[in-house]
Amino acid sequence: MDHEHPHDHAGTNNMHSVEPEHFEELVRQAMDALPENFRTKIANVDFGIEDWARPDDYARTKTSPNAMLLGVYRGIPLTRRGAHYNLALPDTIIIFQQPLERLARDEADLADRVNQVVRHEVAHYFGISDARLQELDAY
Repeated sequence: MDHEHPHDHAGTNNMHSVEPEHFEELVRQAMDALPENFRTKIANVDFGIEDWARPDDYARTKTSPNAMLLGVYRGIPLTRRGAHYNLALPDTIIIFQQPLERLARDEADLADRVNQVVRHEVAHYFGISDARLQELDAY
C-alpha cells in the first residue's frame, strides 16, 4: 500500500529542497484540501513525514528496490477492520520528503506531488488498492 515512482535520475538535477517545517505545511495543506466527505471520515490515523522509506516499507508493499517510495500507509484499511479493531494503535500515513524533493522541479510541482501522494495514501486507508486506483485513472 504505497505510492511509488521509478528511479528518475534526471529528476535529481531538478531537485527542489525545502525546510522540514515547510514540507510539513505542504502535507497539512494537502490534508486540508481533501474533499470534506473523506476528511471527516478519517479517524485513528496519524500523518507523519520521514526522509526515506524503511526496508520494511519496501518488503511490506512488495515494491521493487528500483522504485522510490513516495509515501506509505501503515495500517488496516477501513474495509478490512472488524470488531477486533477496538482500541488499536493509530494507523499511520507517512510521506517521504527526500524522494519527493528529488522529483520536484519547483515549489508548485512539489506541492502538487505532495497533494497526489497524500490522496493516494488516504485512498489506501479507505481500502482502495493500487490496481483500483489505476482503473480509476488516479495516476
